[in-house]
Amino acid sequence: MKNRNEQRDAPAAPRAAGEAGLSPVTDEQSGTRQRVVRSIRDHGPSTAAELADRLGLTQAAVRRHLDALAADGLVEPGEKRVRGSRGRGRPAKAFALTDCGRDAFDQAYDELAVEALRWIERAAGGGEPGAAAVLAFARARAAGQAEQYRALLEGVAPGERVAALAEALSTQGFAAAAHAVKAPAGEQLCQHHCPVAHAAARYPQLCDAETEVFSALLGSHVQRLATIAHGADVCTTFVPRAAPGGTDGGTAPRSTAAQPAAQTVGTAGAQKTTATARIAGRNPA
Repeated sequence: MKNRNEQRDAPAAPRAAGEAGLSPVTDEQSGTRQRVVRSIRDHGPSTAAELADRLGLTQAAVRRHLDALAADGLVEPGEKRVRGSRGRGRPAKAFALTDCGRDAFDQAYDELAVEALRWIERAAGGGEPGAAAVLAFARARAAGQAEQYRALLEGVAPGERVAALAEALSTQGFAAAAHAVKAPAGEQLCQHHCPVAHAAARYPQLCDAETEVFSALLGSHVQRLATIAHGADVCTTFVPRAAPGGTDGGTAPRSTAAQPAAQTVGTAGAQKTTATARIAGRNPA
């Protein structure tokens, strides 16, 4: 949806002193806080220790900035999620971006996307035909993005394909990473930022089409576990490990996700089928 990374990379300018009760900050403080926010966007919910290590700051300094960002409503604390068994002691507090924090990056682009999708929906007549038209658009958009990702996946070993897709997604502003999981065996593709989260909250067809593309690119059934659009901190997709001798993990097939939608949204029967399409394994959240 957005390829203007330069315009999206920096949060909105700090509010003036006295606005909404905020205390004035120096340019240096503002710059550091932007680095903190950007680090959370790129890596997901983070503790003060993790941020300090990434940014080369003391934990005390990071905590001061986190307190200020929390007071401004840009970040919020929560319990640190631990992969595997949890050790003793109280879990570390992890800070995640709030909707306002994400808005600082997305600015008005999501509003434009929602308005465009609403126009498509209404122009098609609303109801099931409108939903079908939005899904057709989402599939066409996702297929176009898949062509960009496919170039980075060609020739990649099956066991490294999820990581390669995460890298490709990151070039488009999704701040993605791949994590191995033991039970069930496979990998989780995590997107720590979603440039179209607000649009996807209103039109889940965007998430559906993206999930279809992930499955096609990886040559495997995938399961969407959570999305930022529906309140999670991270968009998480589970990719099962291919069974020995199985078909998963072969050469990434060419996606045709957009073609059925584009070809069938013209008859009443096809509209109903397309509008009610569901992704196998999709989390309905």
